[in-house]
Amino acid sequence: MKFKRIFLIVLDSLGIGEATDANEYDSVGSSTLKHINEKEKLFIPNLKKLGFLDTLNMSGNGDVDAYYTIARPTNKGKDTLTGHYELMGLRFTSPFMSFTKNGFPEELIDELERRTRRKVIGNKAASGTEIIDELGERSMQYGAIIVYTSADSVLQIAAHEDVVPLSELYKICEIAREITKKPEWKVGRVIARPFIGKPGHFKRTPNRHDYALKPERPTVLNFLKNKSYDVISIGKIYDIFDGEGITKKITTTDNNDGIDKLLDIMDKKFTGLCFVNLNDFDTLYGHRRDVNGYANAIEEFDVDVPMILNKLDNDDLLIIVADHGNDPTFKGTDHTRENIPVIIYSRVFKLPKQLPILNTFADVGATIADNFAVDKPEIGTSFLDKIN
Repeated sequence: MKFKRIFLIVLDSLGIGEATDANEYDSVGSSTLKHINEKEKLFIPNLKKLGFLDTLNMSGNGDVDAYYTIARPTNKGKDTLTGHYELMGLRFTSPFMSFTKNGFPEELIDELERRTRRKVIGNKAASGTEIIDELGERSMQYGAIIVYTSADSVLQIAAHEDVVPLSELYKICEIAREITKKPEWKVGRVIARPFIGKPGHFKRTPNRHDYALKPERPTVLNFLKNKSYDVISIGKIYDIFDGEGITKKITTTDNNDGIDKLLDIMDKKFTGLCFVNLNDFDTLYGHRRDVNGYANAIEEFDVDVPMILNKLDNDDLLIIVADHGNDPTFKGTDHTRENIPVIIYSRVFKLPKQLPILNTFADVGATIADNFAVDKPEIGTSFLDKIN
């Protein structure tokens, strides 16, 4: 074992430029970090010192404190599930179903209404905040649930917490998850989207809950848990993997809370993986095409970087990645098919530098598995011997 603890942080949606197959996903020209930096001139001295900005053009800069490179996506799709699955070594060649054009089939909606005894309104692709503004009042008047989707494989259900109690909304989502296990309706995630407030002033709450499908096969998380290593999830990681391979679940309300929870865990003794997702980049800024907000979130994370680095022990490893892109300067409001940055830091590195491009996100999971000498994932090649 080279490292006793590995901290893997996913900056959700912070892609690094269009993937080679971006044309298949209508993502040609997308580059989340590049375009944000061009428009807002990011001030991120700590991330810069780790080689973060060097991933934009793979500059070969040797004056860095971390190894850096980019990884290419190979799993089909451009959503959270496929990106995280690939990071943990799970091959996924058939994308989940999406219902962007016409909404969900009438048969699915009928079954959902019958089993929940709630009227469904909406049933179209939409921005979450916009559809709540549009249909929130009607939902409250009739006790209806708002069903909507996006270009990704998701079925989202919004309801006012004063009208549909959280416990009932979660039960409704569990029913929707069961219904959408049918091959013809198989979406990657069902998401509860509760909101509060009065018409014209609705606000989504932190009580979101994701209901993902169980991974079809074991991932690096399972291999670690099976060998009695700790696998600590912070943020929506637990939901993404439906709890598979997780030994400790920590929920968060936003990026700041996620960092606070991470810093707290770093003070604890454990052996294994701490897997963190910082979701605000995607949910609050990428999908809403808020360039300034996204830039501010990156700069806020940069301020947190020294605190994270200072809490690392000599036998700790930090890896910072993304899971897909969501270019706020790009057309539409959906994810973009992009490569991701990979930053690898340890106090004991002697001469960190640029690494060769990784041909799959799964090289990250393979490296983690290699470090702890557990089963190899089905895809991915370890770069553990390249970092010293």
